[in-house]
Amino acid sequence: MSASPAPVPPLPALMIHDLVRSALLEDLGRAGDLTTDAIVPAGARAKAVLCARQAGVVAGLDLALLAFRLIDPTLEIEVHRPDGSRLTPGEDIATLAGPARGLLTAERVALNFLSHLSGVATATAAIADAIRPYGVRVVDTRKTTPGLRQVQKYAVRVGGGANHRYGLDDAILIKDNHIAVAGGIGPAVERARAHAGHLVKIEVEVDTLEQLEAALALGVEAVLLDNMTPDQLRQAVAMVGGRAVTEASGRINPETAVEIAATGVDLISVGWLTHSVQILDIGLDYRD
Repeated sequence: MSASPAPVPPLPALMIHDLVRSALLEDLGRAGDLTTDAIVPAGARAKAVLCARQAGVVAGLDLALLAFRLIDPTLEIEVHRPDGSRLTPGEDIATLAGPARGLLTAERVALNFLSHLSGVATATAAIADAIRPYGVRVVDTRKTTPGLRQVQKYAVRVGGGANHRYGLDDAILIKDNHIAVAGGIGPAVERARAHAGHLVKIEVEVDTLEQLEAALALGVEAVLLDNMTPDQLRQAVAMVGGRAVTEASGRINPETAVEIAATGVDLISVGWLTHSVQILDIGLDYRD
């Protein structure tokens, strides 16, 4: 992997507290950690490290550490590799020491957040690194896990990507079904413009160069070029001529991203970064 992108500010604790707390409550159920409480003496102490078992990018460490602190605030924590760090296999991310019960009870929730979000960041970095020479950015979509959108989109930023819409309320994206119901691109854009505030941008999804021409004539701010071939994308970029932001979308993966970036589009949107990415293998290893 190439050099890390600029550091991304962590999410405020207020934004992640309820999410982590809910995950812990789900795991603790109605009777708490039966296994740990039965086996581990209340006074037992332990030391453990969060350790990378694969190369990748750290994301979600604050959520993992909050899980441990919510179970036992007395745990001592030392961070070695904060979010955004590029990891090699076997590298320690953080060291934790204190009551063994707290470490064992919080372990799975902490690792669930850390492994998943590091997986998102790692996958994003693979594409962001590959397309960076072309000045193109990789962005996410709204295809996020319910309840995890804010942290998954944070992990995309940590991996060197950027965020598309956060939700339905921060931009207007006119997709093919909107166009079908409205009766065409013209009526859809006209109604959207009449409804939108002066700071709300309008993007239109187009499948053909003919649709693109119609959208450009209406002066939209961005166009989503859906499932176009590289040749079509090059033609589309030439047609736009800088009049709107161009976004390529549809079945993009690390193998195809470079060819698509070379067409001159401004953005590449990738839904699988959040909806089906593989975790990064991270473990909690106990040390003497």
